Amino acid sequence: MPESASHRLPRGRHALPREEVQRIQRSRLCAAMAEVMTEKGYVATSVGDVLKRAGVSRQSFYEIFASKLDCFNAAFECAGELLLARVSGTIAEGAGAEPAGDPRRAADARLERCERAITAYLEALAGELPYARLFLVEVYAAGPEAIRRRGRLQEVISDALAELMGLGEEADRFACRMLVAATSAMVTPPVAAGDPDALRALGPPLIDHVRVLWNAGIFDRPAASASAAEPSAGRDRS
Repeated sequence: MPESASHRLPRGRHALPREEVQRIQRSRLCAAMAEVMTEKGYVATSVGDVLKRAGVSRQSFYEIFASKLDCFNAAFECAGELLLARVSGTIAEGAGAEPAGDPRRAADARLERCERAITAYLEALAGELPYARLFLVEVYAAGPEAIRRRGRLQEVISDALAELMGLGEEADRFACRMLVAATSAMVTPPVAAGDPDALRALGPPLIDHVRVLWNAGIFDRPAASASAAEPSAGRDRS
């Protein structure tokens, strides 16, 4: 997990290996990049601003990063790893074996995991607003490569959601990409405004709408489709 930019290495000589010092400095610089951009935006943020916030020398900065954009890209990777770790951890805590021999209960269990993932995602954004802003807002000011990284990470999140919901068909994965894209669009304004309460307030309506889509069969669930088909089959035989 990225360390706070305010954390300082002890002054004077210390016993940490050079690689560990650079790891700590890299983490602090990434956190500082996210924090300063929250206040000034990517364009107005300078390397000097990041150095001042992180308490790292210019020489040390350029031993780790080639440029401000290089530091931004590293901070973006930190943001993505943090969000995915928070969501995965929450899901793992509540994970259990799916009910055997009961397709409907198994489907409900997958839906519940999806709902936990949505809640965990919103909590992660609310708890890490500087990284959330970097991930959702400032990335578009950092240029084409940063935007491509954003797109690739969104695909990773979409695929993870599809796995949670037990979906493998391409049409279902496309529905997950639509859901993730819509959620991203909805959380961006409160992230930009720095409003964690508004982020958390999105949880219940998002979850309600996912349930509506699930129950309407937008996601193809063979077990649900089969059970839904049985009454009509019986009527045809009568």
